[in-house]
Amino acid sequence: MDIKGLRKEYDNPVLSREMLAPDPFHQFERWFNEACAIELPEPNAMTLATVGADGQPTLRTVLLKLFDQNGFVFFTNYGSRKAQQISGNQKVALLFPWIKLARQVEVTGIAEKISAAESARYFASRPRDSQLGAWISKQSSVLTSRQLLMQELDKIKNKFLKGEIPLPDFWGGYRVRPVTVEFWQGQTSRLHDRFLYRRGEGDRWTIERLAP
Repeated sequence: MDIKGLRKEYDNPVLSREMLAPDPFHQFERWFNEACAIELPEPNAMTLATVGADGQPTLRTVLLKLFDQNGFVFFTNYGSRKAQQISGNQKVALLFPWIKLARQVEVTGIAEKISAAESARYFASRPRDSQLGAWISKQSSVLTSRQLLMQELDKIKNKFLKGEIPLPDFWGGYRVRPVTVEFWQGQTSRLHDRFLYRRGEGDRWTIERLAP
């Protein structure tokens, strides 16, 4: 297969500085709403990059579940590899690859655990099967067979047969507080539009156009 020949010419309208919101959160909301409007598959899917104690970066796709002026929130098992790496190095990166729109949003920042109350509110909104799954998955640990996993699911179903399922103390959210946010939009001749928001003093943001 000739991979070299796989290419697409982008034909988006030019993105100018004047078109951007003064802060990255409102600009992200604009683009996120546009991604949802065209029914992009899982527009809240984002790649999360963390770094281990050995300096090796690791990537995985997680789901954005909340964003506001404080940052971008995802949820996980606090014993997972990503959580262990964050405990050693809170610097992380996020990437939203909205390929159909020829857009990307890249975030660099600091990941911090959210409060148990915030995690509990989100956990209560999850489908019951997802709540049960959070209880049984020792995320990132070695699993000898799927059968064992399903046996654990049966046990936890019986344990919580009636009533609400409580929040596990080993599960919850992280908020990524951005330091930089880059908005990338594909353009003709590979002369892409790139704008970088950089956090300054007093949560003020500067905006710079970057060369493609």
